[in-house]
Amino acid sequence: MSGSLTVVGTGPGKAELMTPATRAVLDRASDLVGYGPYLDRIPATRADQQRHASDNRVELDRARHALSLAAAGRQVVVVSGGDPGVFAMASAVFEAVEHGDPAWRTLDIRVEPGVTAMLAAAAEAGAPLGGDFCAISLSDNLKNWSTIERRLNAAADADFVIALYNPASKARPHQLGMALDLLRQVKSGTTPVLFVRAAGTAETKVVAATLATADASVADMRTLVIVGASTTRTVGRWVYTPRSERLT
Repeated sequence: MSGSLTVVGTGPGKAELMTPATRAVLDRASDLVGYGPYLDRIPATRADQQRHASDNRVELDRARHALSLAAAGRQVVVVSGGDPGVFAMASAVFEAVEHGDPAWRTLDIRVEPGVTAMLAAAAEAGAPLGGDFCAISLSDNLKNWSTIERRLNAAADADFVIALYNPASKARPHQLGMALDLLRQVKSGTTPVLFVRAAGTAETKVVAATLATADASVADMRTLVIVGASTTRTVGRWVYTPRSERLT
């Protein structure tokens, strides 16, 4: 097939945080496919470039459409925010390939890495991800809440720093509070907690708390929440997790 498909991430917000490799792919594309607000971040560079915007809850349909365009010979770019492989469109594309037209498996499909929200959020606060960490999405649109609880318990028991994606929305206003209550059963109340809203943009806001005082109502879907490990500490306005367990 003469077409191709590349999955990219625009980074967390600022244009400077989009990688040069992603910019080059976007400039060469005949078609851009993605969630409308993500496509809006990309300035028009070619009059003949077509844009295919869709709602945020139709990832598989979007992936199938992009694959069909590539199979027809188009140079397609699927656009995500952040990094396309972290709770984003790269996984949806490969799921569509697995269960779709066998011919799609012969397409030239590539993924360009990007800057994901937890890295941008961590940089705003210092180095909270300096030790072992994990990322968990609190959205139960695609998995059961019982699965999320099991993973939160395991991460807390193993003393990981935990980056919480998709902490709250209008449809899910209570889940972050439930998650924090669960973590309080395992982690110390003095554990640092960071609420970083709009990381990597000019509107970034960081709210620092402890697990005992953390207020879930601070968060919305633009917020990345970082819950520290037992070794995570605060130095002035900075929060960091040492790489070594041998602390002085």
